[in-house]
Amino acid sequence: MGYSQDGLSCPIPHALPARITMQHGGGGRAMQRLIRDLFARHLDNGALQASRDAACLVLAAGRIAFSTDSFVVRPVEFPGGDVGSLAVHGTVNDLAMAGATPKYLSAGFILEEGLPLEVLDRVVRSMREAADRAGVSVVTGDTKVIERVHGDGLIINTSGIGSIDHRLELGPGAVRAGDAILVNGDLGRHGIAVMAARERLEFEPPVVSDSAPLAAVVADLLSAGIRIRGMRDCTRGGLAAALNEIAGDAGLTFEVDERAIPVSEQVRGACEILGLNPFHVACEGRFLAVVAEDDADRALRILESHAVSATHPAAIGRVLPRGTVPVQLRSAIGVTRVLEQPSGEQLPRIC
Repeated sequence: MGYSQDGLSCPIPHALPARITMQHGGGGRAMQRLIRDLFARHLDNGALQASRDAACLVLAAGRIAFSTDSFVVRPVEFPGGDVGSLAVHGTVNDLAMAGATPKYLSAGFILEEGLPLEVLDRVVRSMREAADRAGVSVVTGDTKVIERVHGDGLIINTSGIGSIDHRLELGPGAVRAGDAILVNGDLGRHGIAVMAARERLEFEPPVVSDSAPLAAVVADLLSAGIRIRGMRDCTRGGLAAALNEIAGDAGLTFEVDERAIPVSEQVRGACEILGLNPFHVACEGRFLAVVAEDDADRALRILESHAVSATHPAAIGRVLPRGTVPVQLRSAIGVTRVLEQPSGEQLPRIC
């Protein structure tokens, strides 16, 4: 059974109740109506069909990348995004960090009894719009209902498949002393936007999440012949986690210049108020790239040509031979200190 694509702007059908109930979890008519009248209405494409247990896909011969992640964020909607767009961006970006072109996604929804249907409708619509922008299709999925806890819970698991159309081996093993370290834009806006929405904090102007797909800009870097050694998106643990993970695995030392790292005054001020280190705050549209030193300027020009990277992409440091610590931060007054991996619970939790 196929789905109609003309429902993207349709209101929720009157046959559906106002909130998720445990009847939706019984696998009967209530769940069938939910799948048909909400999920299929927004996510329909040629490969997504209700009567099949698996999607049948065509992939070109060669290497593929495969990734999975689960997303739970409170509140489910925040300035600049929601858990639906976040789930698409998160998995698309994981594939992009492997140098892959994202193709297909699966989506599993865990719905808490009491979740308003209008919220679910907005999230699924947002998910479809994010998938369209990223050039991927949601081709299979699943829905489960759990007992009421808060009454507004929504967890999304997405898995993604992407094709690898080059022969580069991207990863810590390819990093060399002398390489340049780049970021594609200002840091920390996603984490601060979620925390402000969660705690009802008001900043003027509001901090808007940086959540966005990164595959197109990565594809342009690769097609331009930029010698990328490795990439990591700055999600949980922010920039500090990404730097420490690559440097630690590479067995080298990354030296970064605090003055060169782009952080907006909004985010910097919010972090001071909240007692957070902006280099530890999560992003969802920012990544770290280690490239050959001679390619750094050209890579920055490519980053600047994309909207997702147009806000202050920067060369923030260089790779040194192995030292006593994985990451060292040079301050504005020339003092060098250790930039450690974040520890403990990340605030706010974004996935």
